[in-house]
Amino acid sequence: MKNAHWIATALLFLVACGEQDPNDVSVEPEGPPAEQIVEDAMDDAADATAQTTDDTLEVVEESAAEPEEEEEQAILLARADNVAESQDWQFKEGTHFVRLVPSQPIVGGADKIEVAEFFWYGCPHCYDFEPALRRWNANKAPNVRFVRIPATWNRLVELHARLYYAEEVLGRNGVIKDPDAFREAVFQEYHRRGNRLTSEESIRKLFERFGVGPVEFERTWQSFEVDQKLRVARDLARRYSIASVPIIVVNGKYRTGATEAGSYPKLIEVIDELIARENLR
Repeated sequence: MKNAHWIATALLFLVACGEQDPNDVSVEPEGPPAEQIVEDAMDDAADATAQTTDDTLEVVEESAAEPEEEEEQAILLARADNVAESQDWQFKEGTHFVRLVPSQPIVGGADKIEVAEFFWYGCPHCYDFEPALRRWNANKAPNVRFVRIPATWNRLVELHARLYYAEEVLGRNGVIKDPDAFREAVFQEYHRRGNRLTSEESIRKLFERFGVGPVEFERTWQSFEVDQKLRVARDLARRYSIASVPIIVVNGKYRTGATEAGSYPKLIEVIDELIARENLR
């Protein structure tokens, strides 16, 4: 039985990562099953998003407008885009980043420029990118919001996505006192200690180390809020055409990653330039 469990765990890991070029700096999901999972979740995501409360992750759609207002908004946006494109930028569309057309919904409100990272705790590239991303996040501009969106490609990856959202809820509620330390502990468990966190029980024990009791853990783990966050993550992955991690999406409009940028330091530079483009709007 122990051997069977070990083999099953190994297979899950291989399915999540896929066959990788050693020089590649992204992790690709399993193809058809991921698409099917996302498509199946679309109807649920649309219904559930409408019920989202202030305490629940919310996808902000563009507000409806009258035809004349829409035409005026389109003209203003076109002018803003022309101003942005007239600048002498270091990074090029189609080479260092992809523009999403049309622009897609974001997690938070339109009051800030949103930078979203799609990631998986088991991804070695996400693990390598984490220190640089954390430094960037600590020094970002006040008008920039950073959010993380976990991948949900298969059973193991989605288990870790639920882990992330349970951690996010408990951190926001003050139950987990140091969310950054918890996040680092998850990475260390997987990549340094060999604990693949393949079951709810193994994940519960990790939460216990950070002061989360079994009742609080179970209530959060099975909560509507966490389920809703997972639905939104699936929806946004489909909308943004996420095929690997780590991937960065800026304001629902630009998608980039280390493969396009060339390195993690360059990726940080691309992110900052895309933010600068949005600041001109």
